[in-house]
Amino acid sequence: MQSNIEEKQTMKSFTPYTHTVSYYETDKMGVVHHSNYIRWFEDARLHFLECAGYPYTEMESDGIMIPVHSVTCSYKNAVRFGDTIKINLKIASFNGFRFKIEYTVTAADTDELRAVGSSEHFFTDMSLKPVRTEKKYPKIFEVFAEYIGKDL
Repeated sequence: MQSNIEEKQTMKSFTPYTHTVSYYETDKMGVVHHSNYIRWFEDARLHFLECAGYPYTEMESDGIMIPVHSVTCSYKNAVRFGDTIKINLKIASFNGFRFKIEYTVTAADTDELRAVGSSEHFFTDMSLKPVRTEKKYPKIFEVFAEYIGKDL
């Protein structure tokens, strides 16, 4: 069993994904259009993989994709043009084949809650055939298993 000091040394450094809202992301009311949150969730996932040391481009070059099975978003407070938000995520579940990520969107300057959501995914090869990662793709398995349940 590792000590807390050893565990901290092996953990990668994570920063929340941040984004400053562009004008084109807003609607006539000046509020961010709801579809953009789903795009931001994807950006946060890619940011997670980059921070974890296994960027999505490398995953794809290894022959793996992670299609979206489902996605949810609950809007709490409006986000507007010029606002900067941050997205923290958590790998809520992972079994080597499927995983669920939970997202928390807050104002970068005040930590005011703006939205919460989740997305569920599964691993496939490039022909969309489902793949179990534990034996065939241990690097993928290790990345997700290491961070399950941790707020990132």
